[in-house]
Amino acid sequence: MSYGSSPEVVPADVLRALAGRMAAGLARRGVAEGDRVVVALPNGVELLAAVWACLGTGRVPVPLDPRLTPHERGPILEDVSPALVLDSLARLDELLGEEALELDPAPRCRPMHFTSGTTGRPKGVWSGFWDEDDARSAVLEERELWGFAATDVNLVVSPLYHSAPLRFALGTVLAGGAVCVLSAFTPEGFCEAVERVRPTTMFCVPAHLQRLLEHLRTAPAPDLSCFRLVAHAGAPCPEPVRRGTHAVFGTDVVWEFYGSTEGQFTACPAPEWSAHPGSVGRARPGRVMLVDDEDELWCVVPPWGRFEYWGDPERTAQAWRTTEHGAAFTVGDLGRIDEDGFVYLDARRTDLIISGGVNVYPAEVEAALVEVPGVTEIAVFGRPDERWGQRVCAAWVGEASEEQLRSAALERLAPPKRPKQYERVEALPRTATGKVRRTEL
Repeated sequence: MSYGSSPEVVPADVLRALAGRMAAGLARRGVAEGDRVVVALPNGVELLAAVWACLGTGRVPVPLDPRLTPHERGPILEDVSPALVLDSLARLDELLGEEALELDPAPRCRPMHFTSGTTGRPKGVWSGFWDEDDARSAVLEERELWGFAATDVNLVVSPLYHSAPLRFALGTVLAGGAVCVLSAFTPEGFCEAVERVRPTTMFCVPAHLQRLLEHLRTAPAPDLSCFRLVAHAGAPCPEPVRRGTHAVFGTDVVWEFYGSTEGQFTACPAPEWSAHPGSVGRARPGRVMLVDDEDELWCVVPPWGRFEYWGDPERTAQAWRTTEHGAAFTVGDLGRIDEDGFVYLDARRTDLIISGGVNVYPAEVEAALVEVPGVTEIAVFGRPDERWGQRVCAAWVGEASEEQLRSAALERLAPPKRPKQYERVEALPRTATGKVRRTEL
């Protein structure tokens, strides 16, 4: 079932047929509608097909980073009680037979992605099952915003276990378009894929764009005229990188958007950013952006945008409030909205580190390292990094050695979460109420 390491275009009908065979295999294995299926596979069309097989037949896919350690993956498996764990291509092959199930025209729910927040324990973001009208509306909303069409070839350069690249790839194939999935991003691999498959759309994070622009300073640029859409999000984009991207791809091609695992807020084409520098755009169609008295941003969403945190009604209640415009949620970001409706982010969640477009939550890293013998207390924080936006750092009090901490991180944390820099300190800086001052670190 392997499609090889070279970039290859996979049409929607081929992917649908593969997903249908996987769905039949799930049924044979006794995976019932409503059951959770953990999908922890390397980046490839197989991962996309497995997710589609679940969404199109009423199973709930739970995409996970295949690099998660047992320490990280164990609590998630305990939380969702999956009927099946697909964590290798060999296990996926076992599902395949000649029989195929017909997939629904639209997914019955969103994939259940996990996010940590301030608690240190990841929680699933669960949309619930949609009725036919909401399922159709959820697909059409993405299609109308991004223009997904049967003529599209979506180049996947980010891990598909993340919500945004998965949403762009799935939206493309649901519109009849094709996908080309890179196993990992490199500027050289990107350029090869562009020349070979002539993609029309791409989602990426600013770190990808920064690496590509650096590469193109000394290497010939491929013909990028095939792209009609390059969307970036996931981290603040430095202005030189943004302007360089506009110059390379064209301002009529580049968009950015603001969103989270929980939901999508805004979208901003490059000309609008040029007219409103620093903005992340206006509310997506069908949504309303609000700001409260404490400068916290809230988003009113349509019915298919509702979610809960799996098995955590208290945390769910904290994320939602009723407004005159309808139900709105927040992820704790601070900002402002100008008179024309353009949203400006003043601060992402103070507990959040964004490294290479990957969200790293200090509480989760701290919980994994505070148990190291000799650690009295530890604080994890981000520092600016020219290549990745931020790098994960840790300061600790106690007799434990840096080698002990690095060894524990290697055992318990996936690569993006492992601190790149450690500092032993006599005491952590704290507020009068005892809260760690991460900004001082």
